[in-house]
Amino acid sequence: MAETIFAVSSGAPPAAIGVIRISGSGAHGALKTLCGREFEPRRASVARLRNAGGAVLDQALVLWFPGPNTATGEDLAEFHCHGGRAVLDAVQTALGEIEGLRPARPGEFTRRAFANGRIDLAESEGLADLLSAETELQRAAAMANASGALSGQVEEWRSELLRLSAQIEAALDFSDEDDVSELPHGFVGDVGALAAELSDWLERPRSEKLGEGYRVVLAGPPNSGKSTLFNALTESEAAITSPIAGTTRDVIERPVSIDGVPFLFVDTAGLRDDSDDEIEGIGIDRAKSELERADCVLWLGIEGDGPPASLEIDARIDEVPHRAKSAPFASVSAITGEGVNELKTQLINMARGALPKPGEAALNARQHGRLSEALSALQGAKGQNDLLLVGEELRSARVAFDRLIGRATTEDMLDALFGRFCIGK
Repeated sequence: MAETIFAVSSGAPPAAIGVIRISGSGAHGALKTLCGREFEPRRASVARLRNAGGAVLDQALVLWFPGPNTATGEDLAEFHCHGGRAVLDAVQTALGEIEGLRPARPGEFTRRAFANGRIDLAESEGLADLLSAETELQRAAAMANASGALSGQVEEWRSELLRLSAQIEAALDFSDEDDVSELPHGFVGDVGALAAELSDWLERPRSEKLGEGYRVVLAGPPNSGKSTLFNALTESEAAITSPIAGTTRDVIERPVSIDGVPFLFVDTAGLRDDSDDEIEGIGIDRAKSELERADCVLWLGIEGDGPPASLEIDARIDEVPHRAKSAPFASVSAITGEGVNELKTQLINMARGALPKPGEAALNARQHGRLSEALSALQGAKGQNDLLLVGEELRSARVAFDRLIGRATTEDMLDALFGRFCIGK
């Protein structure tokens, strides 16, 4: 029998309210020990909490949820206490003195929900992303996965795969012993349609991009206004600005959210070939590496000299005299602010096209790998005529789906996932 666990499941104290959650077979006994009475299931009640010596610890709102229809799939209780640190510590101390109860480890409540079938692995990963979301796009994508959007889609694919597998089994059962090579009518087209759906999902932007942010690299020769524009775009003074060429010698990164869209702006050392400064040379090498990693490069140098697909920025339009670029992506003055908001708007539109759409489920690296395995198996099935081999490829695809949503998984992977959660979740 699993141990009964408890933890503060609300924010760090002090706060107006502090929620202490208890999960496991000992939850009901813990309620009676601290409150001295029974409670009606799923109905909030006010009660005084007392320790073993009878001292009043707090007056709290108490909720009792008999399992298995609870968040964790076990008996569950909650104390909604006053949120002072001393109050929460006192209640947890009293719970720790009850035989069979212990403090929860990080992510243990959610892990029990997974183990008891309340949520699957994809929903668990979505919940982990939801807890770490810092922008609106991150929240919306995580919420879609946590709410089962991906899991529901996988179940639909799995049902179709079971139907196709049943066709192969039927063909094998009724075929002559010497001839087991005839595929059912329409089978290849149905497999192709399922494979096309998986391909469409695999081509979607990955969820990691939401966490990293849309990577915008500012590049150009020394003293071309990169750092000044970087500060204007990030609304900070992260980069030192100076009229002296070569002031920026290393890569400077600043994550920002603009209208709910995550960005990572990168300021780089000025690119030139004639530097005899060893430190500046290292900075230039790092700047070139950043160009390869960028989702978007803003080029502030001479028009046409930037890397392929870079966006021409006509910077310092406030200066007199100023030599304008003939076809700039944007014309700006980081000093006066002219054109900066317009540039931000254009970048937002570009980022939204490259990131998962709001509310759309997005695959992480693990899910992408499992879906790729399923697609490979389906493509293998299309290329076979032997029904036995076709059936084996379909079985492999089904195993990949099961691994994606957690019907088949490893303890090491679960430890890594639930270790991302805070204590009390």
